[in-house]
Amino acid sequence: MKNFALATTAIALALSASQVNAQTLPEAQTSSPWFTDAQAVLQQKMAEQPITTTAKNVIVFVADGNGVGTNYAARLFDGQSKGMLGEENVLPYEEFPHLALVKTYNVNAQTPDSAPTAGAMNTGIKQAFNTININPETGGVHDDCSTEEGNRLTTIAEIASEAGKSTGVVSTARITHATPAAVYAKTANRNWEGDADMPEGCNNSKDIAAQLIDQMQAGVVDLAMGGGRRYFVPAGTQTDEGGSGRRTEGSANLIETATEAGAQYAWNTETFNALNLDGSTPVLALFEDSHMKYEADRADEDEPSLEDMTRAAISYLSTNEDGYYLEVEAGRVDHANHDGNAYRTLVDAQEFAQAVAAAAEMTNVEDTLIIVTADHEHAIAFNGYCGRGTPILGLCMGVTAGGIEHNGEPETAADGKPYTVIGYLNGAGSVLTEQADGTFAAPEGRADVAQDEATDIDYLQQALLPMSSETHSGEDVAVYARGPWAHLFTGTVEQNYIFHVMHHAMFGAAN
Repeated sequence: MKNFALATTAIALALSASQVNAQTLPEAQTSSPWFTDAQAVLQQKMAEQPITTTAKNVIVFVADGNGVGTNYAARLFDGQSKGMLGEENVLPYEEFPHLALVKTYNVNAQTPDSAPTAGAMNTGIKQAFNTININPETGGVHDDCSTEEGNRLTTIAEIASEAGKSTGVVSTARITHATPAAVYAKTANRNWEGDADMPEGCNNSKDIAAQLIDQMQAGVVDLAMGGGRRYFVPAGTQTDEGGSGRRTEGSANLIETATEAGAQYAWNTETFNALNLDGSTPVLALFEDSHMKYEADRADEDEPSLEDMTRAAISYLSTNEDGYYLEVEAGRVDHANHDGNAYRTLVDAQEFAQAVAAAAEMTNVEDTLIIVTADHEHAIAFNGYCGRGTPILGLCMGVTAGGIEHNGEPETAADGKPYTVIGYLNGAGSVLTEQADGTFAAPEGRADVAQDEATDIDYLQQALLPMSSETHSGEDVAVYARGPWAHLFTGTVEQNYIFHVMHHAMFGAAN
């Protein structure tokens, strides 16, 4: 009888929340903005209905290395840059109605690599460390090109193209880098970006740059934008900005191969702005010899932003009446984390959020599935106990008793020195440094950090283990989604599940 009474009470509360609030709770409680805001969210959630029509378009956004922790820092940074305390901020994709946690491990690695994580999203099966779209279950082995034959996987881009859809890939990393390459390439080693990188005897294999041009000529990839120009040009040939190609000397210039086959080519903002986006001509845009600039270092006249490229890609792909598949990667979030440099990490993460907002603005929720996720997290960590509104890039400030915002006094560790909110478990900012005898120690203790130093663009957050490059971590990442079949993202899922939702949204719903 008691359980029945409790259940009846719960149902009554759910059905008449506003009446119960007014009758049983103090007015000071029900009039609190925290209370009324939560009630508004509750009503919004209760009114939401899943969209189960076929998705004409699918856009998957990947902020490389933007796990739950990095995303938390990005939320605060974005909010504080807008004059908020930061914690109350909501990033554009955090407003998407559907959410799941994603397990990112590779078939042979607890801590994942970007190549197989991106490959899992593009093919529907998990893959092996440092490989791209090679089936490990049927014999694909890392760094062994002889195992590629017969083990190459079919990608979502190939499926979409076969169905008459357009496809595109955009990245701030080299377009031949792991995550963008997973859209179109199949290789036993993610580092075989150019033919000069490949071992001898791989006659039945192609480097990643060559595979992109092949896929463009085959009509699988209609638009590709990013960095990585050097892998398309032979050694001894000058690139657009005065660098040198890294392909085998005397080999074909792949940029010329693409343009001679009818593709448009852009390499800076001017040529980017001159692109014809009517969908009639393939687009190859390579804005740097290597990776594109960090957003914090980008000058408007040098190259487009991630938002610029996203808008151009959607404008171009939207001309296809049958729809499109687009992957957009914020690749340099990952690189700045590897550097142990939170400033550039968060500026690029903020730009990523703006690109997602642009896509949401330009598309119809009824026919476009937008998925926002990451391939993996980093060994980033957050110190406490910090007061509300503590600058996320700065020193941890104390909690104010009887107030809201922090008290402006830095918290100190047991060594009496302040510490930053963000730290890393390993990386170039290690407090342990190499000594004359080759050992690592901190004989003078941890550095005493001032606020202006901690918030400098070039500051490397303090880390524990000494490493030249900070590592990934195996933690879960989030996936946020809106549009047709987005409600299938719930609970905790394997990373390869993302492919299956995309495929079902575009093709399964019609069957």
